[in-house]
Amino acid sequence: MNNASSRAAFFRAFPAIATAIFVSSIDQTITATALPDMAAHFGVVERISWVVVAYLVAATISAPIFGKLGDAYGRRRMMFCAFALQAVGSLASGLAPGFEALLAARILHGFGGGALLTLAMALIGESVPPRERGRYQGYLVACFMSASAAGPLAGGWLTQHWGWNWVFWAGLPIVAAGVVATTRLPRHGAESGSFRFDAPGTLLFAVFVAALLLVLDRVQRLSLEALLVALPFAAVALGAVLLLLRVERRAADPLLPLWLFTDPVIWRTNVLAACVAGVMVSMISFMPLYLTVVRDVSIATVGAMMLPTSLAGGMGALASGHYLARTGRNMALPSVTLGISMVTLAVFSVALDDISLGALPWLLAFASFGFGCSFPAVQTTVQAAAGVSRVGVATASVQFMRNLGSATGTALLGAVIFGAFALADAPMAAGFAETMRGGRAAFSLLSEADRMAMSAGLAGGFRAMFAGAAVLMGVATVLAWRVPLRRV
Repeated sequence: MNNASSRAAFFRAFPAIATAIFVSSIDQTITATALPDMAAHFGVVERISWVVVAYLVAATISAPIFGKLGDAYGRRRMMFCAFALQAVGSLASGLAPGFEALLAARILHGFGGGALLTLAMALIGESVPPRERGRYQGYLVACFMSASAAGPLAGGWLTQHWGWNWVFWAGLPIVAAGVVATTRLPRHGAESGSFRFDAPGTLLFAVFVAALLLVLDRVQRLSLEALLVALPFAAVALGAVLLLLRVERRAADPLLPLWLFTDPVIWRTNVLAACVAGVMVSMISFMPLYLTVVRDVSIATVGAMMLPTSLAGGMGALASGHYLARTGRNMALPSVTLGISMVTLAVFSVALDDISLGALPWLLAFASFGFGCSFPAVQTTVQAAAGVSRVGVATASVQFMRNLGSATGTALLGAVIFGAFALADAPMAAGFAETMRGGRAAFSLLSEADRMAMSAGLAGGFRAMFAGAAVLMGVATVLAWRVPLRRV
């Protein structure tokens, strides 16, 4: 396939792929600003995080399932199924009469979202040759970053003007457009139907993911009671993963083939992806708290200040993709840019308080550019190592590791922030947590002395968080240099 034909194949599939990525990506962030209103509506302030956890668990589980289904029955057919799950989940979430019904709808929603992201990335591997994939995946990473940045802003506006229900319903027209675009996809692909459903593996995988995410949710709370509750879940997660490895070793058509974890190209690249995702999602999640509390920036201004971070990630993906297509050197650029991101994060860990508000967004963007450079390289490297016949399950492994990295990284770095705060001044940290349950308005009602003391303590926590993020970027940099496949 020459450049012209691969370009034509990509842009024929692009509308379906782009809508799938945009919908699944924005659904991961658009609910963030609507959570307080949902908590008030259902009267479940202490359990509202389950709205996010339910989606994340389902999306993580569905990635390998739909990756294998796409390999067996064709990605075009599975895209229709994924869009249907997404639409039904969105509609049901907005219509939920109670909190339990909302969680059930979010699980369905997450299955659709995880499937769409995995199938969309695999379609790239199906449409264009390995060397050209990086060029086109850059466009999709830009789409992903834009959707992730737009989510909280759109969610806040919809909740304020139309109500929290519309956070779920607003994406339905985009889903409809995606279905129309999917009809234009070619019918090629491994549609042999040679697929055996790995029920034991799927069940154990679901138990492992759910238990692990519950452990991470508890770890963030940094209390003895929460840690004691987490121990049984940790035991369940460990037992499930040990049984999963035994079952998958004997399965005729395993959900998670063990070669994914023994091939040095694939496992090193996937761990790299997990480290980058953990740092990137943590920055997007926690920096608004730092800016509003420590730097006294308004919510509207925070959105504008975070925009360069998202745009730079997309630009990094585009630059890396074009470089990869020209040279075939898949890890050359990430090996350097991830190291630069590591140094930038280390600077934040020692000089955060001295960085002006004018410079802060651009330094964050500088780090984000390095994150973005890794995205096309990761996807292209794993797909090239797996081969065309296994591109679906290989792509799903990347998505699974990114989801796992996002959840693990956010939990650990969040624990670092508030753990460092508590170590410096435990009563002040407890007072801050209690105050923030009333929102930013409650914080503004404190005396100036208390606000300054809490802001200083939180700033110390963020310096520790950036140090932890720099360590994760150091791991990612070493792995980028150590991936055996250097040219595709």
